[in-house]
Amino acid sequence: MATSYEWIALIIFLAVCFSVAGLGGMATIPEIPNWYRKLAKPSWTPPRWLFGPVWTLLYACMAVAAWLVWKRAGWEGSDGALTIFAIHLALNLAWSFIFFKYHLTGLAFAEIVLLWIAIVVTMAKFAPVSAVAALLLAPYLLWVTYASALNFAVWRMNS
Repeated sequence: MATSYEWIALIIFLAVCFSVAGLGGMATIPEIPNWYRKLAKPSWTPPRWLFGPVWTLLYACMAVAAWLVWKRAGWEGSDGALTIFAIHLALNLAWSFIFFKYHLTGLAFAEIVLLWIAIVVTMAKFAPVSAVAALLLAPYLLWVTYASALNFAVWRMNS
């Protein structure tokens, strides 16, 4: 059973992850009706309504995964796992600005490859501390794999 201190930590991890989501949304949402809508996109682009629910679930899973690692090992005892997690969050946020705000689809593709690598490294660092935490990031890795392919296709179709 988690202590009240641990529950507060979970709330902080959720707040951090959803703050990244909110900041990314500030770069993304204004660009959807005009710039993004006008881009050529592959036929397998998901419907617009799907992104919100998927990202909400993924950010919640990220927060819980990081919390489980923190709860078991603490920041110092995580062997750099939580630092890598923080780096991956920064990469996650940067992609929204590079792709949506600055319309640099090629650079965004290079950046999302770095994000994908950071997720894999985060999972590998989480696994020895908490297998559940590593598994909670698996749907995120799958989504970013798909998003990478979509980013690549959009870049190539609009270059």
